[in-house]
Amino acid sequence: MQAGKPILYSYFRSSCSWRVRIALALKSIDYEMVTVNLIKDGGQQFSEEFQALNPMKQVPALKIDGITIGQSLAIIEYLEETRPTPRLLPQDPKKRAHVRMISDLIASGIQPLQNLSVLKQVGQEKQLSWAQQVISSGFNALERILQSTAGKYCVGDEVSMADLCLVPQVANADRYKVDLTPYPTISRINKSLLTLEAFQVSHPCRQPDTPPELRA
Repeated sequence: MQAGKPILYSYFRSSCSWRVRIALALKSIDYEMVTVNLIKDGGQQFSEEFQALNPMKQVPALKIDGITIGQSLAIIEYLEETRPTPRLLPQDPKKRAHVRMISDLIASGIQPLQNLSVLKQVGQEKQLSWAQQVISSGFNALERILQSTAGKYCVGDEVSMADLCLVPQVANADRYKVDLTPYPTISRINKSLLTLEAFQVSHPCRQPDTPPELRA
């Protein structure tokens, strides 16, 4: 690996990793990827080597500019502060607050509750209904918020950090067979975003560690 190139530790299906892959693509940042399989060998994130990198034992982690950052939103904010073009946080403070509110709603209020580690605790037979309930509950709130903040995308007509959180979460909803009919705004924005190249190249079906049967 060449010196100085950022290194992203990622798993193809991790929605938090996907957020960061979208940011890197939008900002045209060249990087190396190290894949961490969350299922194989009991979960490669539990290896001592990876724990030294990220004590939370989660992906993504990004090595960049001589530091290692865990937590997808912290990574995106750092990229925004050091490589501000194109911007992912609006200049207007009120819109910026809306972007952070939506990002946090998804990253703190929905995704962790249907994460792999939580679903393991819930037990096999309840996993699907648990994930559906958690996502639907979050989407009920999100749909109402987006009705007042959205333009073409989550906040107005510029792609923002909120959109980077939305698309992977809708993919999770699809995976857990959540009926998206009650969420027309979420569905419309998701559809628009998936036409953009940065969202396509970063998609879980196009990663180096995507299994052949899930490739597209």
